[in-house]
Amino acid sequence: MRIRWLGLLIAALLSVGCTEPQGVAKPQVALVMKSLANEFFATMADGARAHHKAHKDQYDLVINGIKDERDLARQVALVEEMVAGGASAIVIAPADSKALIPVLAKAIEAGVVVVNIDNKLDETVLAERNLKIPFVGPDNRVGARTVGEYLAKALQPGDEVLVLEGTRTSFNAQQRLLGFQEAMAEVGAIIVDSQSANWEMAPANTIATAMLGAHPGVRAILAANDNMALGAMAAVRASGRGEQEANGGQVLVVGFDNISAVQDAIRAGQILATADQHADQLASYGIDYALASLRSASGTLGDKETPVDLITAEQLR
Repeated sequence: MRIRWLGLLIAALLSVGCTEPQGVAKPQVALVMKSLANEFFATMADGARAHHKAHKDQYDLVINGIKDERDLARQVALVEEMVAGGASAIVIAPADSKALIPVLAKAIEAGVVVVNIDNKLDETVLAERNLKIPFVGPDNRVGARTVGEYLAKALQPGDEVLVLEGTRTSFNAQQRLLGFQEAMAEVGAIIVDSQSANWEMAPANTIATAMLGAHPGVRAILAANDNMALGAMAAVRASGRGEQEANGGQVLVVGFDNISAVQDAIRAGQILATADQHADQLASYGIDYALASLRSASGTLGDKETPVDLITAEQLR
C-alpha cells in the first residue's frame, strides 16, 4: 500500500513538472504606428500580423496606430496604455523624433523593451537622457538620394525643381530632404521651393498647385513620401503638365514608400520612381529585434539597417 502511494505521489509530481511550462506567459509585443490612413502603415500592420501568425507560440501581438501623422498626443497616450496593459516590448514608428522620447523613457523605466522603427528618434535628446533605443530601419538619406539620382538622369544643369517635405521634426523627413538636395546638387538642378505637406495627400496637392503657379518653369517635384507624390501628381495633371507634349514638357514626380497606388501611377507614366523600404517587413524586423532584446542578457542591442530599393517602371514590368 505504501509503495503504491509513493508511486502515485511521484506520478503526480512528474505531471506537475510537465505541465508547468505551458502556464508560462508569452511576452506581449505592442506595435505602435503612425497614421493607419496611410497605406504604408496599413501594409506594415498586415506584415506584423503575418509574422505573428507564423510565431504564435513565441509572443502575443497588439497593434495600434493614430488617425493622422500629427496626432502626437494620441501616440503618447497609446504608449502609456501599452505599458499599463503589461506590454513586454513596444515597437514604435514615432510620429515625431523628439516628442515621443519622454514617454518612451518612462516605458523603459517600467521595464519595457523599446525598439524604434521607420522614423529614427533624435540622437541628441536620447544622449541627454542617457537612453539607448535601437533603431531598426533603412537609411532614408541614401534611399532619397537614389530616387533623386534616378530623376537627375532626365534633368539638365539649371533645371528648376520643387520639394515636398515630410513633417520637419521627423528624422526621416530631414534625411530624405538631405538626400534629395544632394542628388539635385550633383546634377546642377535648382530647388526653387521646398515646403512641408506633413506627409499628407490633400495638403501636398494644395501646396504643389501653388508652387506650380509660382514657378511655371519647373521640371520636377520630389515628394518625401508617396501620399504627397500622389497629391503632387494630381496638381501636375490639373496644371496641364501631366503629359510630355503639354505646355513645355511633363513635370516629373518622384516619391518614397512604394504604395500600390504609386506603383499604378509609375506603370501609367504619371510618376517616375519611388523607394521601397519594405513596409511589409519593417515591423517584422522590429518585432524580431524586440524578442531578441528580451532574450539578451544586456537587454539592449545596437541599431540595425534594413533594405531600401529604387522602384521604377522597369522593376514593375
